[in-house]
Amino acid sequence: MRLLLADDHALVRGGLRALVGEIPEVTDVFEAADGDEALAAVVLHHPDVVLMDIAMPRLNGIDATSLILTIAPNTRVVIVSMYQDEEYVWNALRAGALAYLAKTAIVEELHEALQFIRRGEVFISRRLRRAMRREVQHGPTARQREILQLIAAGMTSREIAEALNIRVKTVESHRLQLMRRLDIHDVAGLVRYAVRHGVVQTH
Repeated sequence: MRLLLADDHALVRGGLRALVGEIPEVTDVFEAADGDEALAAVVLHHPDVVLMDIAMPRLNGIDATSLILTIAPNTRVVIVSMYQDEEYVWNALRAGALAYLAKTAIVEELHEALQFIRRGEVFISRRLRRAMRREVQHGPTARQREILQLIAAGMTSREIAEALNIRVKTVESHRLQLMRRLDIHDVAGLVRYAVRHGVVQTH
């Protein structure tokens, strides 16, 4: 396994190099200090896996991931970041990353993540999965989830009001509260949230 370490901090790259050096499958390790260097290194060295930071100068890790997979679709990208917000995780996965590790958990989970992505499976750091579950558990109220299900089913505010025997203004108030609570700004975003968190099922 040929690895590329992309991080703008030399100390972090040094720590990662020492860590991956203990993994028997790793044969070569290359380094890049930002997203642009990571792109150039992928073209030059053809790594199997890129360990990618997010916050880097010139080209951030999310955009670099998308570009790398355009030019080298067989490369597997693992995001290694201090950012633990759910939105960063989803942005990374949408860009094509197969794994997302918190920097604080990389020692325990890196080898496991590499095993997952070699099989083409997605791996998310356990502490991030717990945080994401907590967000869902402390997300919408029961009534808001009910309204969210109906919004995701394509019903209008008036149709939802009739179905639940409540006022249209009440439906719209719940919808606005949902948007504020979830930091979502349109109905399409609410639908994506509903699908992502299992509020509605897709087949």
